[in-house]
Amino acid sequence: MSSRHDLLFRHATVIDGTCAPRFVADIAVDGDRISAIGRLDGARAEVEIDATGKVAAPGFIDCHTHDDRLLTSAPAMTPKVSQGVTTVITGNCGISLAPLVAADPPSPLDLIGAEGAYRFPSFAAFIEDLVAHPAATNAACLVGHTTLRVGVMDRLDRAATPAEARRMAQMTEEALRAGAIGLSTGTYYPPAAAATAAEIIEVARPLKAHGARYVTHMRNEDDRIIDAMLETFRIGREVGVPVIISHHKLVGVRNYGRSEETLRLLDQTAREQEVCVDCYPYIASSTMLRADRIPLSDRIVIAWSKPLPQTTGRDLADIAREMGVTQEEAVARLRPAGAIYFSMNEADVQRILRSPHTMVGSDGLPHDIKPHPRLWGTFPRVLGHYSRDLGLFSLETAVHKMTGLPAARFGLAERGVLKAGAYADITVFDPATVAERASFDSPATPAAGIDSVLVNGTPVWLRGEATGARPGRVLRHAG
Repeated sequence: MSSRHDLLFRHATVIDGTCAPRFVADIAVDGDRISAIGRLDGARAEVEIDATGKVAAPGFIDCHTHDDRLLTSAPAMTPKVSQGVTTVITGNCGISLAPLVAADPPSPLDLIGAEGAYRFPSFAAFIEDLVAHPAATNAACLVGHTTLRVGVMDRLDRAATPAEARRMAQMTEEALRAGAIGLSTGTYYPPAAAATAAEIIEVARPLKAHGARYVTHMRNEDDRIIDAMLETFRIGREVGVPVIISHHKLVGVRNYGRSEETLRLLDQTAREQEVCVDCYPYIASSTMLRADRIPLSDRIVIAWSKPLPQTTGRDLADIAREMGVTQEEAVARLRPAGAIYFSMNEADVQRILRSPHTMVGSDGLPHDIKPHPRLWGTFPRVLGHYSRDLGLFSLETAVHKMTGLPAARFGLAERGVLKAGAYADITVFDPATVAERASFDSPATPAAGIDSVLVNGTPVWLRGEATGARPGRVLRHAG
C-alpha cells in the first residue's frame, strides 16, 4: 500500500537514542513529526534522501551552552547545526540574559553579552523574543542565579539577606512560569562566590512545584571538589529536585586521576537521588581570564581581551614575557578578557565521558573572538575520536549520551528518540568520516561527516550547508 509523506530518509542505519542496537529502515516525516519508521517501499515523498551507509539519529541536544544571545544575534546557529545539534540548553553557570537590564554587566555575565545584550526586564520578555524570532535550533532555557543576584543586590561580595533571597525566589518562580526549565548557579565565579548554600536553597525553592532542574557550575573543581559535590547534592535533596553538575572535570596536575573518587561518589549518590553530569571532550577549558588559574594550568591562551585585542590567540606566558611582567600582572592588564586553560588529564576526561551518568555538552562561548574548538567540534569529536577511533564506547552509547539521556534528564518530552510520533529532530551522519575539524588554531571550522539535520521536520543543514530555515521552538520541561 502506497503512502505520501513530506520527507523520506531511505535505507538509513537507525540509532534511536535509547541504546538499542542499530537497524536499517526508512524514516517518514510529516509536518513536525516522525510518522513511520520501517520498510516503507511503497511510500513516496516530496523530498527523498538516500541515507544508505549513513546513521540516522535523534538530533543532538547540547545540554550545556551559553547560546542565549546567539539565538537572536546569529539565528542560523551554524556552529551547532553544522555538528548535528537540534536543541540547545541555555542559561548555564548562573548566567542567563534574563531577567536583567544592564549596560555593563560584570564578569562572567559579559561572556554571553555586553553592551545592549542585557535588555530583558523579565524572563517572559526573553522567551517572547525567542518565540517571535525563531532560530534554527530549539532552545530550552535556564534562569541564572548570578543574573538574579546582579539584578537584586547592591553588593555581590556577600551573602543575600533573607529579603533579597526571597525576591530572587520570586523571580525564579516568575521565570519558571514563563518557561524556564530550571535554575543554574555558578558559585565558582566572584559574583556568586559569597552565596551560601542556604541562599541557593531559598532561591531554588520554586523548582520542585514545577518539576524543574537544579544545574550548577560548582564552587570548586580542583582541590575541594568533593566538598563542592556534597554541597551540590545537599541543595538538590533539600529542594527536592534533580541535580545536574556542569562540565564535570578535575583541574590541576595534583588532582589528575581523582575522577575515580568523584565518579565513585556520583555512583553512590545516584542510588539515593537523581543526579548526573555533563562533560565536554577536551583537556582544555574556557572562561573568563583569572590569575588564580595560572598555577593550575599547563598553558593559557587568550580568547579575547577588551583592552588588548591584539593578544587574542596568543599564550599568556609569551605575552607576559614581552611585557616584562609576571603572568599575574599580565592578567591584570589584559582584563576584562577570556582564556583557554590547558589544565586537565586525558584519562580523567575519558573516565568521565564513559560514566553512565554523563551527558555531552559543548560549553562553547560563541562570542569569543577566538573560541575554544568545542563550540564547533564537541559532538563529532565524541562520535569520531572517542567512539569510532578509540572505542571508548559504542556508537549507540555515544548517541544516547547526546540524545535520549539529556532529553530524559531535562524533561524534554518526545525529543531525543527516533520513534513514530516523536518530533522530527533528526541528524544523519557518516559513521566512517564524522569528525571534528575545529582546532585551537582554526576553531570555527564545521565538522566532517554531518549530512542532514532536521529540526521539527524542517531541514536546517543539507549537504554541508545551512538551508536558512528557522524552525526552532522554545521547549518547556515535562516535569
